Amino acid sequence: MDDLIKDTTAQLLTFLAIPFDGITVRHDGDVIRVDVACKEASRLIGWHGETLNAVQHLVKSMIRTAKKLERAPFIVVDVDGYRLMQEDKVRRIAEAKADFVRRTGARVTLPPTSPYFRRIVHMHIANTPTLSDLATESVGEGDYRQIVIRLKDSKAAAMDAGEELSPVMAKDDGLENLDV
Repeated sequence: MDDLIKDTTAQLLTFLAIPFDGITVRHDGDVIRVDVACKEASRLIGWHGETLNAVQHLVKSMIRTAKKLERAPFIVVDVDGYRLMQEDKVRRIAEAKADFVRRTGARVTLPPTSPYFRRIVHMHIANTPTLSDLATESVGEGDYRQIVIRLKDSKAAAMDAGEELSPVMAKDDGLENLDV
């Protein structure tokens, strides 16, 4: 399937007249990462990642159709480490918010983000031993879905039950400009 993903991405970029130097496909757990080497990375990224998001969506859809899959594989298209930098930023922000939760005992509601970034936060907190005292959950609907980070302590969870959620965050926490 790696060759199909590579060929599909190459054909799509060629059709869109976006020049590229090479494409590599690698597996990172359950994520298939498609790394594009491109001298004009900004053309492929587009305004706040919109072009890259569209290319990623098309690649996933084309692979799903070609392989007659019920669900599209979890493919992340990246160019010049753009997505990896965003993922690192999200992890750093989650750790800063986790520190706030520990210091205050209050939960933190992050602003609405894409399923991709919510997954990164959930996985990072769940798989980082130093964050094992914390829990995450997604709340809300559609474009307003967001993550709540809280202590695993059952008393804190009981206090929060049924309470209206409001974000506890700085306006410049860095999540407002994420592109995925």
